[in-house]
Amino acid sequence: MIFLQKALPQRNFCVLKTNNRFKNKTYMRKTIFTLLFCGHLLAALAQDTLSDRRSPHSIGAKLLFVDYGRPNDIDSLDITNGLEILYSYSMNRWLTIALPIKTGVMNVMEDINNRNFFSMDAILQLQLTQPTARIIPYLFGGAGIVAERGAGSNTQFPAGLGFNIRVGKNSYINLQGEYRFSQMDNRDNLQGGVGYLYRLGKVQRDTDRDGIIDLEDACPEQPGPVATKGCPDRDGDGVADKDDACPDQKGTIPTQGCPDADGDGFADSKDACPYVAGTINGCPDTDQDGIADKDDYCPEEAGTAANRGCPDKDGDGVADPFDACPDQAGPVANRGCPIQDTDGDGIPDEMDLCPTEKGTVSTMGCPDRDGDGVIDREDRCPDKAGTFAGCPDTDGDGLIDPDDACPTEAGPSTNKGCPELKKEVKEVLEFAMRAVQFETGRATLKPESYPVLDQIVQIMKQYPAYALRISGHTDNVGSNATNQTLSQQRAKTCYDYLVASGIDAARMSYRGFGESKPMASNNTAEGKRLNRRTEFELYIK
Repeated sequence: MIFLQKALPQRNFCVLKTNNRFKNKTYMRKTIFTLLFCGHLLAALAQDTLSDRRSPHSIGAKLLFVDYGRPNDIDSLDITNGLEILYSYSMNRWLTIALPIKTGVMNVMEDINNRNFFSMDAILQLQLTQPTARIIPYLFGGAGIVAERGAGSNTQFPAGLGFNIRVGKNSYINLQGEYRFSQMDNRDNLQGGVGYLYRLGKVQRDTDRDGIIDLEDACPEQPGPVATKGCPDRDGDGVADKDDACPDQKGTIPTQGCPDADGDGFADSKDACPYVAGTINGCPDTDQDGIADKDDYCPEEAGTAANRGCPDKDGDGVADPFDACPDQAGPVANRGCPIQDTDGDGIPDEMDLCPTEKGTVSTMGCPDRDGDGVIDREDRCPDKAGTFAGCPDTDGDGLIDPDDACPTEAGPSTNKGCPELKKEVKEVLEFAMRAVQFETGRATLKPESYPVLDQIVQIMKQYPAYALRISGHTDNVGSNATNQTLSQQRAKTCYDYLVASGIDAARMSYRGFGESKPMASNNTAEGKRLNRRTEFELYIK
């Protein structure tokens, strides 16, 4: 590595210091330490600039600088030169096997100079960055045979650090330094080299780095597994997100990536019977008449669509389960029987629960104006279809609309089906009780009371089903009659303010209680202050 110190500027480069004479062991330790330090430093600076998958085969050539003097404590020996050619194979992104062949001139002793040598090594390289980086530092070690002209051969063990610096898609400048340990005396040596490395084969780009080259990657800009041809698959069901109708739910390929709980090939979202396998919209058809069991009035007997899956033995157009005379043809109006039908609804009088009122088969001959399956005489809402006593539950809170004070807003039955007041609303009402202030001895609001009352206006608009009860209270200063009148007037003042702000007067009431309902003792100033109040109570009518 001495050539690096002489050939390169002294700033911004890692070089080996050789100002002093090194003993073999000290020199080796410092050399290895310096190589490791430089390798980690350049690994930190190296930037990943490409995302290519390259051929594992490379060839290269280097000019060598050989130093047998300093490792063997012989300063009088000059640095010599050599040439190296190399083949390497990358086993994976971190490990590479290299087979360098070298030839050159060596100075091994003061009286033996300019001796030719030939060597063959087997090297294992450990790359310190991704192979796509601009600068790729690597550590290496191995073993080799060195043959000297006229002096036989010896085994050497090279170890060191190198850098491959990308200058083209497949082209690299190679810098390498190594310390070679020999089993023969006076044969330890340092070798440095600069050369060119070329990767064979075409560059195969893998833009998203998912291990699938772009030519074979259906989504080259987004990483994904092989199973989906390189496209993302968030739920891991084998269907790429771009083709997955349910990208966040694990499903099956036949259902375009959507769940299929019963495995019948119909996605749950499109399966009319998601937990029972079937062939008709995902539902079973036991009698195989083309009508799903859930829609088949006779799931065990094959029938026709006109008869909702039921048979009609006498062919009179009335399905057998509804045919009072299944073996005798009769008009549909008489439910398949040639008998009297007073109301003409097609249901024989003997089976008609309402023989004088026209009805339907499903209600056994009784009228059902809203068609909800509950006959009119038992239907609390005969003109509105519903499932609870024939009435709808519009807001789905479990209370039918006639019993629901807030039929369009869900709420508990304990609150007559209306939404309960939020905590912050209750806090506003509690605050308003003390915050609404009047001029002393009068029913005139102080200006600071307006924002508080405006909040109550907003609450009334937010809860249209609620009514408001306004109660005025005083302390015991003054006569009972005076306090009663004052409290009544103050309650009305608040009432009038809310009416003027757009609140329906029918939703509110007011009353004064004077000093009759103290909430604290009137024997203290603080107690009197608490007793002078205006209460606002929201309730369901």
